[in-house]
Amino acid sequence: MYSMNTRVCTSATDSEGRLKLVSAIDMMQDCSQMWLESEPGILRYFQDNGIVQILVSRQVDVKRMPVYGERLTVRTSVYECRSFIGYRNTMIYDESGGLCLASWSTGAFVSKDGKPRPLPREQTAALVMDPRADMEYLGKKIAAPEAGQAGPQPPVPVRRGDIDFNRHVNNARYVQIACEYLPEDFTAARLRVEYKIPAKWGDVLYPDVQEEAGGCAEEDAAVLRRIFVRLANGQGAPYTVMEFTELREIPR
Repeated sequence: MYSMNTRVCTSATDSEGRLKLVSAIDMMQDCSQMWLESEPGILRYFQDNGIVQILVSRQVDVKRMPVYGERLTVRTSVYECRSFIGYRNTMIYDESGGLCLASWSTGAFVSKDGKPRPLPREQTAALVMDPRADMEYLGKKIAAPEAGQAGPQPPVPVRRGDIDFNRHVNNARYVQIACEYLPEDFTAARLRVEYKIPAKWGDVLYPDVQEEAGGCAEEDAAVLRRIFVRLANGQGAPYTVMEFTELREIPR
């Protein structure tokens, strides 16, 4: 397990002084990347063999969104690791230890040119594993509706500032773009993201936004509505698919 202490500062808040969802994801990403410092063996193996970890999927459940000035602790831990892919939890707690946001994600091990690179058994066996966090785990695949009310939106060019040190669009920037299409009265209690193709500087993202009302089934009764955002290339192949869920009652 690796922990980072931080605060909710002005650059991370929305107009109401609450932590922005994308800022929470930035915190999670930073903690997950810095986790490598707690595993010097795997860090050295990555550096010696030109391996990086890229995000494949993420689910974030919002229990309570922190507000300006709060002191937070971000903790990340790996609960399973196979040769090609790892599974982790990343959680954000307030100063009293209360859980604010819970996340689980999958990450793939690839070379710097994007080719899968399996880790040897001795490397995965040496990793410190922690128990899987107690939260609801939905699937990695997102089944977005094919048609809806909002539909296609104007294209979004990838800017230089969207690119991280892996030389593709930072994972949180997709979420930042997608949040612009959420209705003003929409409060996301859950986010699921499926990452498919890394976008690079010079690419153009073609957004498609669909809204789906909550269902009548018992397991769906708490859902008020869902917003699906696809960011695709010019041929319609998605870079990423996102599902934002609003609940009838926000969990406290």
